[in-house]
Amino acid sequence: MDVIRLLGIRDTPLSVDEVLAAVGDHAAGGTAVFVGTVREQDHGKPVTGLSYSAHPSAEAELRQVAEKVAADFPVTALAAVHRVGDLELGEAAVIVAVAAPHRDEAFKASRRLIDDLKANVPIWKHQLFADGETEWVGAGE
Repeated sequence: MDVIRLLGIRDTPLSVDEVLAAVGDHAAGGTAVFVGTVREQDHGKPVTGLSYSAHPSAEAELRQVAEKVAADFPVTALAAVHRVGDLELGEAAVIVAVAAPHRDEAFKASRRLIDDLKANVPIWKHQLFADGETEWVGAGE
C-alpha cells in the first residue's frame, strides 16, 4: 500500500478528521498533525481575510514533495491538503499529517512536509488587511 494516502488542493473546507483517518495505521507508534489556520494579524496588522490561488501544477508539485518526504523518512502514512479560494479568520488553510513507527520520526517528517509544501508548491496567498492594504505571498516566501 502506498504511504501517500491523501493529497489535495481544494476549494472546500478542510477536515482534520478526514486527514487523521487517512493516515491511520496500526504500524504507527506516533502521528503528527499540523493545521495552519487564518490568523487575525500578520506583520502586526489586523487581517480581515485572505484568498489562496494555486497554479494548475500545484497537485503534481505537492505529490513530488510528499514522495520526497516518504523517501527520506520511515513513515507509514502521510497526507496533505491545502485550501484555495476565500477563507475566513480561523479557517484551516492547510493540514498535513504523518504517521511513523516512532514520534520523533513523525514530528520530523511532518515538519519537512509542511516546510517543503510552503517552499515548493505554487500556491499564493492574497492577504487583506483592515487598513485596506493587501499583500501577496507565494511559494518559497
